[in-house]
Amino acid sequence: MSFVGKVWKILVGIKDGLVLLFMLLFFIALFGVLSARPNPGQVRDGALLIDLEGVVVEEKTALDPIEALLSREAPMGETRARDVVRALDAAVTDDRIRAVVIDMSRFLGGGQVHLKDIGAAMDRVRKAKKPVLSFAMGYADDHMALAAHASEVWLDPQGVAIIAGPGGSNLYYAGLLEKLSINARVYRVGEFKAGVEPWSRSSMSDEARANIGGLYGALWEEYKAGITRARPKLALARITGDPVAWIQSSGGDMAKAAVDAGLVDKLGDRAQFGARVAEVAGKDPWSELPGAFASSDLPAYLADLGQRKKGKAVGVITIAGEIVDGEAGPGVAGSTRIADLLDEAADDDLAALVVRVDSPGGSVTGSEEIRRAIQRYRDRGIPVAVSFANVAASGGYWVSMAGERIFAEPETITGSIGVYAVVPTFENSAAKLGVNADGFRTTELSGQPDLVGGFTPAMDTLLQTSIGGTYQDFLKLVSTARKMPVDRVDAIAQGQVWDGGTARQNGLVDQFGGLAEALEWAAAKAGAQKGEWHAVHLGEKDANYDSLIRQMVVGETAKRGRVHGGDIFAITALRSEHLGTRIARDAERLLGTRGVQAYCLACPASAALAPPAGGAADRPEGVLAMLAWLAGR
Repeated sequence: MSFVGKVWKILVGIKDGLVLLFMLLFFIALFGVLSARPNPGQVRDGALLIDLEGVVVEEKTALDPIEALLSREAPMGETRARDVVRALDAAVTDDRIRAVVIDMSRFLGGGQVHLKDIGAAMDRVRKAKKPVLSFAMGYADDHMALAAHASEVWLDPQGVAIIAGPGGSNLYYAGLLEKLSINARVYRVGEFKAGVEPWSRSSMSDEARANIGGLYGALWEEYKAGITRARPKLALARITGDPVAWIQSSGGDMAKAAVDAGLVDKLGDRAQFGARVAEVAGKDPWSELPGAFASSDLPAYLADLGQRKKGKAVGVITIAGEIVDGEAGPGVAGSTRIADLLDEAADDDLAALVVRVDSPGGSVTGSEEIRRAIQRYRDRGIPVAVSFANVAASGGYWVSMAGERIFAEPETITGSIGVYAVVPTFENSAAKLGVNADGFRTTELSGQPDLVGGFTPAMDTLLQTSIGGTYQDFLKLVSTARKMPVDRVDAIAQGQVWDGGTARQNGLVDQFGGLAEALEWAAAKAGAQKGEWHAVHLGEKDANYDSLIRQMVVGETAKRGRVHGGDIFAITALRSEHLGTRIARDAERLLGTRGVQAYCLACPASAALAPPAGGAADRPEGVLAMLAWLAGR
């Protein structure tokens, strides 16, 4: 018995030890979660520090904690544009905030509309006699769109600042597909619908080049006007006209060249920059580190501001990223998720609805599901306004046809009214491998779609006819919503993309304005007096573990030297990292199970920043998606 008793005591001791260990781990995790969440108590007198890590977006992408921890890779940082604008506007009258610091050391970019909105808010802070200072290791076009509005622009002496202008190259795979004997069957309507060209051509068509050239030209003129207005001494013509001569004039010292051309004001490392901020915002009483200054970060400041709840509620539904069928998102516009959010909010006594679109489009069936959910608000007599952000094209324009009034900015990219589908078949590549398909058919559609044996002429005709019918549906939707004859819509459709200014002239949008103007219009339409309403963003909530997970994986990424910023060679290397992701996304777009697409591949804002679509439901939607799904079973 004494032996059994000793064993029992050992087991009890092990049990108690494990209980204590798990309790300790639980409280450590709880402390981590609570400390990672923004704390309003962290706001103090000094500077408002806005660290623009990653990209500025309309809607943050949902973080998968398991995937992030297993990959040990920090997800791309994201900052909501309206959060930055809200904080800057609050800082104007907040006596605690003596200055604003915009840290762009890890900034990767944002859409032109978002950057303009933030720049305007920076101007309002400066108008209140509060300095705005920016710092970065490198400034490119998007960085300068913001930095131009700062009181002082600082650059590390080893850094670089340059403006390149919009444009660049797409990847075309027709030659590769020919070598692989893959037949990319293209079905489209729209002379300018360039979304299929990567699979059918080895270069950009003249039609697409002319249309996109006009779009880029308009965006470039808006960019130049905005940046020179904010920074009159900037020698923009010298920088963009002959960049080699400009750099050579400073002996190859790119930081000095940036100062000479008026891109930046001062050169200094982070410690020198921090010392300058401390002069205007105060020293950090808790730190003796070089460059420390009194500050409150953006998340804590937003938490301190809280949310306004006064008056009538105006709902805001965000459609950001590629439109896909299913529950995907946020950050990707899963049609079922968005439709469910709208239907669930229908009982929340919303006075009006604003649809905020920042999407290049995507699935036609998904776009129609969202449009119908919005239309249900119109059918109940609820005012519906639509606000375009950087891009609202193809499916992004389709969903907007349920709106009563459309607001856009001159820099908005819209239109691209056209549809397409690409289905790869492998009859030629199979034959090269010695695989042949043969059998008996009772009709021309028997056994179709046959991805190995190829499509029959009847199958090809059926698919092209389906695309044509979808295009006609698109035209009729626009014709009814915009009160324009179908022929007139067809003339400005055909897959053509437009800047916001031209789109307004064409009748595709009603007036210039951002989300604030759309909210004001919708509230007034609902009978709410000024100041007697508040916005409710449907489905918006951050997971409690988000900040904690990001902190954990960011630390691992930093240990392996995977950080943003650096000299021009580091920036070049960073772009090469994104190339692999770009090619993988193109391959998924060709081979993935997709239905008819109303997607603007030519939209520059979407091509650079949009996250890959994911999380779509397993059930295929649409004629072509169903055919591809059946063929794979």
